[in-house]
Amino acid sequence: MASTDRQATTLALAHALSAAERGLAVIPLSRTKLPALRSPHRDDPGPAAPPCHGECGRYGHGVYDATTDPRRIRALFAAAPWATGYGIACGLHPHHLIGIDLDTKPGTDSSAALRELALRHLFTIPETVVVLTPSGGRHLWLSGPPDVVVPNSASRLAPGIDVRGAGGYLVGPGSRTGHGAYDMAPGTAHLAPAPCPPALLRLLTPPPRTRHSTPSSAGRHGQGLVHFVLAAHEGQRNTRLYWAACRAYESGIGPALAPALLAAAIHTGLTHHEAHSTLASAARMAGGQGG
Repeated sequence: MASTDRQATTLALAHALSAAERGLAVIPLSRTKLPALRSPHRDDPGPAAPPCHGECGRYGHGVYDATTDPRRIRALFAAAPWATGYGIACGLHPHHLIGIDLDTKPGTDSSAALRELALRHLFTIPETVVVLTPSGGRHLWLSGPPDVVVPNSASRLAPGIDVRGAGGYLVGPGSRTGHGAYDMAPGTAHLAPAPCPPALLRLLTPPPRTRHSTPSSAGRHGQGLVHFVLAAHEGQRNTRLYWAACRAYESGIGPALAPALLAAAIHTGLTHHEAHSTLASAARMAGGQGG
């Protein structure tokens, strides 16, 4: 069994490195499909603190550890020698991946439900990457626009259809879990994630909620967002800046916080032009005014 697990770990690492070459950020997963590395903050004493998304520099922050850097991927797997699979982070540059998870729950036909949605809203599911799950389900990989954040959801679109978007991940093909292996569907391995049809994208992005905050909470929130950007590793800088800026504009502190976010991003190595463009995209997405 130990030898089998080592083989599964070696194969998972190889598949993860191959995915990273295609621009897909990855993390190691256990046989339960959960991130293989536990949170380094699980035993922290004291009152609840703002969640750490990797600012501490340690591993164990789930999808926030995701990277395309081969050295970091090897280090992540070395820290989790029990990993038998890998997760692919959604919503990140360059593909801005959206996962449509067609489940096989009893009493539901998720494939038929997706076809019905396509007929009702006048879109066609394009030819794209398809991953077959051990339970008989399918994961469809689609590419989203860089200025749209698709949230995760479970059966909101239709019964049996889960969506993996920003902050979520998909189990990568070649992974082994307690229920079996995830495999690429025949004839799709050579494909890139196809652009998400606009009509489907509108269904995946509910209207933004209006948020209110007090000056003191806004100040603490803004400081946390700036620290989040400052803690970015290579390959995460633009994504972290975009995520932080979106949260800032949604909270109503975007215009005030933008200069600090810009300075933090430049400090991590982004150029002024790159950082300014990312902030402008976040402002447009959240309904703010991009400078």
